[in-house]
Amino acid sequence: MDGAGRRRIYLMRHGHVDYFNAAMSDPRQVPLTEEGREQAAAAAEALKHISFDIAVYSGLPRTRETAEIVLAAQDRPPALQSCEGLEELKSGWIKAKSREELAARLAYSFDAAGENGATFLEDGETFDGAQKRVVASLQSLILEASWKTALIVAHEGVNRIALGWACGGGLATISAFEQDLGCVNLLDFDVTPASGRDELQIERALIKALNVTPYDFVKQGLSRTSLEHLFDVDFGVSRPARSDS
Repeated sequence: MDGAGRRRIYLMRHGHVDYFNAAMSDPRQVPLTEEGREQAAAAAEALKHISFDIAVYSGLPRTRETAEIVLAAQDRPPALQSCEGLEELKSGWIKAKSREELAARLAYSFDAAGENGATFLEDGETFDGAQKRVVASLQSLILEASWKTALIVAHEGVNRIALGWACGGGLATISAFEQDLGCVNLLDFDVTPASGRDELQIERALIKALNVTPYDFVKQGLSRTSLEHLFDVDFGVSRPARSDS
């Protein structure tokens, strides 16, 4: 059947941003910082010889800008397309007494993702609901078009969910999949004809590379988690206490 075979996805997280920029009133619209552009440029250099058939971003400026920098290094880049189903998890409201506590609440927010009814922070999107939309979006991209190699630029939570799905462990595994800023993951999907039906199916998924950071391949300068870096804090060996505890 036409379209069957192996599909390869280079799944990136967007580069560094500054959510605390006083000029920004809507964190959804935050652009890359100079550091973030440098991270994207390093990925562009690493991927410049890859021939992408399709390129997808989540619909938000930080993923679009990252994708555009990567594609600028291509000889014949594909048109960039938006997929809103790959937007970051919608968070709820959070009260914290310090920058460190806020960062900690976010950093540990994936721990209980596999529990029934768990949400991304209080009153946020349920992890189960986020998983359904992210997986549905990826399945649609993999099965409904004919391509071999894709660039997808998304977000930490989205990528964690994608990796949990690909490894077969689901939401119970996503807290283990750290996603550094500007990182690249490599996933292969074997697509075959569905038995007795005139359609395709995903036969298996293979994680070929995980959380690769072209700007620091051996992560010598990446001892902190990405959220610790974004908030410029270091949790050390203990989890900071909640202000309401």
